[in-house]
Amino acid sequence: MFRMLLFLYIFLVFHQLHTKAGNNLCRMIGQPKSPLLSKNGDITIGALFAIHSKETFPSFQFTQKPQLLSCSSVNLRDFRMAQIMIFAIEEINRSESLLPNVSIGYRIYDTCGSRLSAMSATMGLMNGPEFSAEYRCNGQSPIHAIIGETESSATVILSRTSGPFKIPVISPSASCECLSNRKEYPSFFRTIASDYHQGRALAYIVKQLGWSWVGAVNSDNDYGNNVMAIFLNTAQKEGICVEYSVKFYRTETEKLRKAVDTIKRSTAKVIVAFVSLIEMGLLIDQLSIQNITGFQLIGGEGWVTAKSLITPKSFHVMGGSLGFAFRKIKIDEFSDYVIKAFWDTAFPCSQIEGNSSQYPLRCRQYEDLLTLKQNNEDVPEQRYASNVYKAVYAVAYSLHSLLKCKEQEGCVKGLTIQPKQVVEALKTVNFTVKFGDHVWFESSGGAVAHYEVVNWQQDLDESFQFKPVGYFDASLPPDQSFMLNTKNIIWAGGHLEKPRSVCSESCAPGTRKAVQKGRPVCCYDCIPCAEGEISNETDSINCKQCPGEYWSNAEKNKCVLKAVEFLSFTEVMGIVLVFFSLFGVGLTVLVAILFYSKKDTPIVKANNSEISFLLLFSLTLCFLCSLTFIGRPTEWSCMLRHTAFGITFVLCISCVLGKTLVVLMAFKATLPGSNVMKWFGPSQQRLSVLAFTLIQVLICVLWLTISPPFPYKNMKHYKEKIILECNLGSTISFWAILCYFGLLGLLCFILAYLARTLPDNFNEAKFITFSMLIFCAVWITFIPAYVSSPGKFTVAVEIFAILASSFGLLFCIFVPKCYIILYKPEQNTKEHMMGKTTYKSY
Repeated sequence: MFRMLLFLYIFLVFHQLHTKAGNNLCRMIGQPKSPLLSKNGDITIGALFAIHSKETFPSFQFTQKPQLLSCSSVNLRDFRMAQIMIFAIEEINRSESLLPNVSIGYRIYDTCGSRLSAMSATMGLMNGPEFSAEYRCNGQSPIHAIIGETESSATVILSRTSGPFKIPVISPSASCECLSNRKEYPSFFRTIASDYHQGRALAYIVKQLGWSWVGAVNSDNDYGNNVMAIFLNTAQKEGICVEYSVKFYRTETEKLRKAVDTIKRSTAKVIVAFVSLIEMGLLIDQLSIQNITGFQLIGGEGWVTAKSLITPKSFHVMGGSLGFAFRKIKIDEFSDYVIKAFWDTAFPCSQIEGNSSQYPLRCRQYEDLLTLKQNNEDVPEQRYASNVYKAVYAVAYSLHSLLKCKEQEGCVKGLTIQPKQVVEALKTVNFTVKFGDHVWFESSGGAVAHYEVVNWQQDLDESFQFKPVGYFDASLPPDQSFMLNTKNIIWAGGHLEKPRSVCSESCAPGTRKAVQKGRPVCCYDCIPCAEGEISNETDSINCKQCPGEYWSNAEKNKCVLKAVEFLSFTEVMGIVLVFFSLFGVGLTVLVAILFYSKKDTPIVKANNSEISFLLLFSLTLCFLCSLTFIGRPTEWSCMLRHTAFGITFVLCISCVLGKTLVVLMAFKATLPGSNVMKWFGPSQQRLSVLAFTLIQVLICVLWLTISPPFPYKNMKHYKEKIILECNLGSTISFWAILCYFGLLGLLCFILAYLARTLPDNFNEAKFITFSMLIFCAVWITFIPAYVSSPGKFTVAVEIFAILASSFGLLFCIFVPKCYIILYKPEQNTKEHMMGKTTYKSY
């Protein structure tokens, strides 16, 4: 609707120009917009400022000529820019070195903060209806440069309108990155930096302060939309999430209301606001009315240093705000000029002498501005105004080079200067103003970005100030361009502690972030790291796997050495096994002592007492070899434990096998005509035991020679701990040892089973059968238990098998004899052993 009205207004104006101009084609018909402030000179500089911030649209009834817009509500900041422009021009006119003998005039138009008024003022500047006839129809613009506009959208209109005529436009505050396009705006310059730097730097502030969840508000115009796009792009790269992004224009009440409602419902505690001064005032009013507080506002230079926004009510909402601002510049004599000379020059009605009744009539056209006569607030803090000052001087230096001015000689007057010549001259200006700033334009027509970071604070006397808390300087190296002193910041609500604004709380070390489905990446759940993984930083995205011999601690934030597991002498299981091992040794020694003390008795002498003592010796070794399986595995203990176990058990089984053969041979010897015992006497028995044992020794020697057992850190069975064990080296050799003494045990069991029914009061074959039955049962069940037992339990199973089979042999073979020796001595006779004595039963 607005664009349609603007088009109709322009169409009607140009229609009148075309139909009523007559012979004078350059003459404007009707009453075009007139400059608010003007002064004639040899050279004229135009200017557009939004000295008023509100406008009233004319009636578009199409029954009369379009009327001019009416404006109200003075905008102090832009009015001060007009002041500094006039001050700079007067200063240059007094200078003897810059444009000597050449006077600069000015024409300052009020755009009322309206795009429609900006277009009308632009047309007024380029046509100059009240200038003399020589400026009308010779094809030359009545102005050589235009200072303004202050807002980016209005500056776009101004630059596009004046661009075809090659009239240079120098803006002190239009920061939209869109204006850096030299193809579209070849005649545009600005003494302010592009928003490209500001949008990125604000994202860096948010990142540095640890805020990952923010809201965004911007003006729905070129300035707000462009800088917001830059901010959002940078924020995404920096891992910052935007909960919402809303925009509105000053005339869109419904969109403003929706923006406020969105802020009210949001969870983000930080609001990034890229809005112009007028929109910010409207937003603050709505936030104050609805008492929406507690939000940390961060913004750009468009509003962050505007004292006109600060009231006791609005400070309740805006206190603690952060944002970028231009450096405070003190221009000598400007304060005195504003307070004294300017008012006398700008408002001649204020010096009326004589009839005071004429005062209201003469000053009515200035009544809005006269209210500011005593308002010199913020005059020393020339932030935007300094940009106007530099813009005026840039035009002056450009004209100085074009007019071939020389010191002490003045300028060569009479030269015709075209605006396009000023454009080319502006590209090469390079000078320093008196307050120290170096002025030159980049290839895009802008200035180097240099901002202060300011914080809205309230003093003890309840006055308000914008306290500098950091800076951003794009001319410095990247690692030095940005600084922020958080210790000096007063945060939203007057708090000294920085507010938190996150969608999800930080994930502590030991956890990782898992993005919630369908939500921004800043909204996540904290998932504990898996076993063996750690995260030692806050907000880790992934957990890291611990290296080989390391494992995660309980908190999953550090890799520690894995627990080492082996069957130790100090643990309960080890102590129990050691006890039974030594108990077996002690019991075997006691049996040996008893047998030695009764070596001459028939029961000891039966079946070769030498074999019995050798069996007791081998059983002692069997009990002792179980101790080699306990403790930290070493190279020697690994080689000893399995070979000693294999040899001692074969020695033991060989003795039992010898005793079994003796029983069978003895029975055969009692048969008539048998002479078998001479072939299996004591010597043969010793040789058989030695032969059976040597075969096992040979297997063990080959094992130790080819592929011996060695200590091994087993990290495959358990991920969280290391099992210290003995690697068998050659598993074939290990199973060969087991199979060999298993074969001997099976042979012994078969022979003993066959001899169990032989007639004898003390048939030892019965007890050997029971012992071999236990032996075979133990070692048959050992195999699956050994294979399936994890870690140190594998060793424990092997020790248990050794002890169980050893105790089985000891108890089954020797306990019955010990019982007779100790408790039935009357049976320990040769007659009883031969079965020739009978006892009555009472």
